[in-house]
Amino acid sequence: MNGQVFRPDCPEALWPLLEAGARPMAGGTDLLVRLRRQPPCDVALLQGIPGLDGVGLADGQLRLGATATHARLLAHPLVRERLPVLARALAVLGSPLVRNMGTLGGNIATASPAGDTLPPLYALEATVELASRRGTRRLPLADFILGPGCTALARGEIVTAVLVPPPPPDALQHFEKVGRRDALAVAVASLAAVIVRDEAGQVTEARLAVGSLGPTVTRCPQAEAYLLGRGLDRETLATVGRRIREAVSPIDDIRATAAYRLRLAGNLPLRLLRP
Repeated sequence: MNGQVFRPDCPEALWPLLEAGARPMAGGTDLLVRLRRQPPCDVALLQGIPGLDGVGLADGQLRLGATATHARLLAHPLVRERLPVLARALAVLGSPLVRNMGTLGGNIATASPAGDTLPPLYALEATVELASRRGTRRLPLADFILGPGCTALARGEIVTAVLVPPPPPDALQHFEKVGRRDALAVAVASLAAVIVRDEAGQVTEARLAVGSLGPTVTRCPQAEAYLLGRGLDRETLATVGRRIREAVSPIDDIRATAAYRLRLAGNLPLRLLRP
């Protein structure tokens, strides 16, 4: 890296560093790998800034601090009880070492189509909170991520939190990821689902998001609309799978072919039948 490392202890000390070109860093599990292949730069560590790692309820939403580690979020009762779809994704993200260092804000800012937290957060309709010397602003996650490795972050701006409206307590929340191995796997395809049903078992609200099947995580409105008023039986979910296939545009890469990804996209909804 060969740049200077700064440890600001408040936002007022951070803003000048970012405006001068320093890169913000939390856990560094993605950034440090990238910096090996880039020209030297200065880095501003975010862990010393109070309040960026908090987790709690505020105004009816779960506020997940950007520098909260994956391990801390996975162990937090609010996440486990109110956002099990996110907890399931965190449980299969990287290794224990990565979960102990990596942060939610870093996973989002990396903007990888295979990022494990992204499909759950899309399905949860999360909002990203951003801050700079100019103040704070909020964007829907789907508007924040513009493409692979590309976000709406402005110069001198950082992710401070993710805001999530918790689904109803009885909502079905599911995350499924397929990789080339059982551990330390980068997703070949993934699906996050948040589904609300009435007393008769008919779907009244459905949110489906898939990862690693296009340049960004994809919501599938046609598949979501098809589920409304129906039960979660095999025939219905097979049709949902076909509609997801129509909505995605996977590519061939070193992990899988586009054809294999399409097959996975159609089969993943069937995992909702598991007890």
